[in-house]
Amino acid sequence: MAYSIAVTSDRDFDTTVAATREALSAEGFGILTEIDLAETLKQKIGADLDPYLILGACRPPLAQQAVAADPSVGTLLPCNVVVRVDGDHVVVEALDPKIMAQLSDGDALAEVTADAAERLTRALRTLKA
Repeated sequence: MAYSIAVTSDRDFDTTVAATREALSAEGFGILTEIDLAETLKQKIGADLDPYLILGACRPPLAQQAVAADPSVGTLLPCNVVVRVDGDHVVVEALDPKIMAQLSDGDALAEVTADAAERLTRALRTLKA
């Protein structure tokens, strides 16, 4: 079962991060959180990882609709978008929001998560090399 939306870029990491921010913004997403996983794990346990950034993206109208439909969906928010190095490429991937609807008891989230998935897919498609 695929659970993410992903694209691969031949651009360098920093350029891809900047392009990802722009693409998400163009689809109405803001960045609420940012976790530099590589740096965090280096500091905490001395692990050496390739660059790995987690952006917590949120489109407020969709978040409000999702929480109204199922208050527990907040455990899955914001939508995490990962930018990471994989060999000679940079991968950008996000959890497919439709997974949220599959985890919910009702169908109330289906429309909201479909909208979020379409927006994230459009944003990530712009990043392909």
